[in-house]
Amino acid sequence: MSKWVYSFGAGRNEGSAQMRNLLGGKGANLAEMASIGLPVPPGFTITTEVCTAYYENGRQYPAELRDQVAEALARVETAVGLKFGDHQKPLLVSVRSGARVSMPGMMDTVLNLGLNDQTVDGLANASGDARFAWDSYRRFIQMFGSVVLDVDHHRFEEIIEHVKLDRGVLEDTELTAQDWHRVVAGYKDMVEEVTGEPFPQDPEAQLWGAIGAVFGSWMNQRANTYRRLHDIPESWGTAVNVQAMVFGNMGSDCATGVCFTRDPSTGENIFYGEYLINAQGEDVVAGIRTPQPMSEARAKPGERSMEAAMPAAYAELVQVRATLEKHYHDMQDIEFTVQQNKLYMLQTRNGKRTAAASLKIAVDMAREGLIDEREAVQRVNPAALDQLLHPTLDPSAKRSAIAKGLPASPGAACGVIVFSADEAEARAQKGEAVILVRIETSPEDIHGMHAAKGILTTRGGMTSHAAVVARGMGRPCVAGAGSITVDYASQALMAGGRTLRGGETITLDGATGEVFAGTVAMIEPKLSGDFATLMEWADKVRRLKVRANAETPVDADTARKFGAEGIGLCRTEHMFFDPERIGAVRQMIMAETEQGRRAALARLLPFQRADFLDLFRIMAGLPVTIRLLDPPLHEFLPHAEHELAEVAETLGADVEAMKRRAAELSEANPMLGHRGCRLGVTFPEIYEMQARAIFEAAVAIGKETHKAPVPEIMIPLVAMTRELEITRAMVDKVAQQVFAESGYHVTYQVGTMIELPRAALIADRIAEAADFFSFGTNDLTQTVFGLSRDDAGKFLPTYVEKGILPKDPFVSIDIDGVGALVRIAAEKGRGVKPDLKLGICGEHGGDPASIHFCESVGLDYVSCSPYRVPVARLAAAQAALASGGGDRTA
Repeated sequence: MSKWVYSFGAGRNEGSAQMRNLLGGKGANLAEMASIGLPVPPGFTITTEVCTAYYENGRQYPAELRDQVAEALARVETAVGLKFGDHQKPLLVSVRSGARVSMPGMMDTVLNLGLNDQTVDGLANASGDARFAWDSYRRFIQMFGSVVLDVDHHRFEEIIEHVKLDRGVLEDTELTAQDWHRVVAGYKDMVEEVTGEPFPQDPEAQLWGAIGAVFGSWMNQRANTYRRLHDIPESWGTAVNVQAMVFGNMGSDCATGVCFTRDPSTGENIFYGEYLINAQGEDVVAGIRTPQPMSEARAKPGERSMEAAMPAAYAELVQVRATLEKHYHDMQDIEFTVQQNKLYMLQTRNGKRTAAASLKIAVDMAREGLIDEREAVQRVNPAALDQLLHPTLDPSAKRSAIAKGLPASPGAACGVIVFSADEAEARAQKGEAVILVRIETSPEDIHGMHAAKGILTTRGGMTSHAAVVARGMGRPCVAGAGSITVDYASQALMAGGRTLRGGETITLDGATGEVFAGTVAMIEPKLSGDFATLMEWADKVRRLKVRANAETPVDADTARKFGAEGIGLCRTEHMFFDPERIGAVRQMIMAETEQGRRAALARLLPFQRADFLDLFRIMAGLPVTIRLLDPPLHEFLPHAEHELAEVAETLGADVEAMKRRAAELSEANPMLGHRGCRLGVTFPEIYEMQARAIFEAAVAIGKETHKAPVPEIMIPLVAMTRELEITRAMVDKVAQQVFAESGYHVTYQVGTMIELPRAALIADRIAEAADFFSFGTNDLTQTVFGLSRDDAGKFLPTYVEKGILPKDPFVSIDIDGVGALVRIAAEKGRGVKPDLKLGICGEHGGDPASIHFCESVGLDYVSCSPYRVPVARLAAAQAALASGGGDRTA
């Protein structure tokens, strides 16, 4: 018989931290905490395999599940001395989701399950506190109604607000047992009105309704969105954790809280978190009440820390903090409850953190001896480094502060104000930078939070939904800015005596919590300290070299600053669009004779040579891969009447002749037409000019610096060996001419970009004429899929949502198709030339998952945009370690 249920706590721990795939992260860690002696209320976990079976069998449970749940529930009853559904001494339970990876706020939870019109009296009598019992009952109806019965949670809030208004109070804690009795009656009437059925009174039916809702929440919209954003497979499923309730809302000697063993924003080794007296866990994370700090050192005037209010429970929690870090060797995110001054642990998991915190925690823990350098390298998500590589607010810039909240997630962002997640997503898709402004965020806002450049809320603390999700996404966030009033109806926010409406610009500083009207200037980041240390450790173990795609001095300088080991792609056509030279380019294209083209190219030669002089000087002897002219000529054609007239005048032709020439050059599908090496074959003088510019610049820098660059001249869009042979012969001829004229020789290579399926399939023949291959995976993806990169964005998101594609193939390499061709070409090429240099220069060169693939294929280097060079360095190190390499660690 299959085992579907695993118990934990009260001396029976059937799981462990190593079983997270089966028990989910929460269930595995509850069992682990219980096994190392921490105070965990007993319970049981229904495995992720049940979730998979549930969906595979038309939302039906395995046959043995009910009996196993009943058996596990009976063990909990025995452990705590209470009975589920008993009218005198009722056992109440929580029902929570728990996927194998943390998905904060994405799935559903039900607390206080087991309460009904009879057991609530039993709870009141047993606890001696009727107010607590009826408060718990209303919480249960509200959660169960929202999660299981699909009643809009705002309907519940309206009822509470009416009761508070009648009583003339502001806080929930000011309501009495009689008030909560009235709220419960209102809730039950409203639920029956909305659903057409009375609120369920049978605890058994409540339990299975909640279990079904947790499994159902695995496929809700916000969970689907979160999985897509974080590459979490649908097939993993979620576990369900059923646990005996402990109560933080029984009075002033009770509390609930969320804390981190280190600061999740900065990574500092300080105990960090928030708690609420007389509350349940949802109160802290929902942002409904303003929580208080954990430690006295972080308390501000008017705040009461847990350390001061509950010194014994706080001291025990400090010990738990040390125990968990020593046990898990990572920063932990902890949920706890204090019931009548007794501490209970409800959850621990590896804490979500910003990139800056991730970096600091990894380096600090290595220095503390908790982990080694290799583990530190593996601890930091390469993609998260993007958070550290972009500008922050310039401290000397003028600014107009309108409010200050909590610095919930660092970084700076500027954009137009939007008040809904849907609008944030819609405007971002049009290319606008937006700031999502909400009173408080909820899991339903996940798509808008991802689309926004930054997030601002008027409620909530440092562990609110907005704060946790923003940190995980790397979005700057200011939370709990209580001095701001948001009016959704009028689409406006009021702060500091000003009114700003939707569409106006604001700037957020997530590091200080400040909010500014208008745009504030930003500055470049400084990458030193822990960043430099981690990069040094990464460089010790990585095998793949990392180059940059760069064609301007600014790009090249940036690339070197970030540790690039050369240029892997210099797109020479980008240089042609400069206003000083576009005229000559157009004259070259429009000329109908070779003589006319050569005259125009002679004007371009000094410009091209100057371009390469700059790049070679910056790269100081490092390899520079230069792609000869690739795009179709139509991209440079004059279109406006005055542009045609200028070209006609220069060439001594009339405008009508120019119009005819433009018509002759136009193509129905130019990206599959007269471009790449086809230009070099039909107009060899173009490639001759570019080769001369390259070699003359290389010679000049070699003489000037005595560090001759290593030009790698790349012929694009080769599909047939003869194309490469013809163009290579042309390049070699120019090289010998320049070396003879200058009396100076530089080492160079000639290779090709593999970006067509045919080239991959005949790579062994092409390799005979090539010194290197560079995989142009942008075009290779287009030609493999028959997609236009410029147009596919209209429907590819739907393909990802429907599971047709796991990811956008232009973002992360399609291993089965495009990857298979890369592997074939690499094997065929090296079968002919074992030392053939292999690299990748498409956008995939900066994608961590694609870099892992490049490591597996045995490429020599990846090339990516300058700002992604550190990402690639770290990803390459992790790929080497994952493959069993990285033996160069000191």
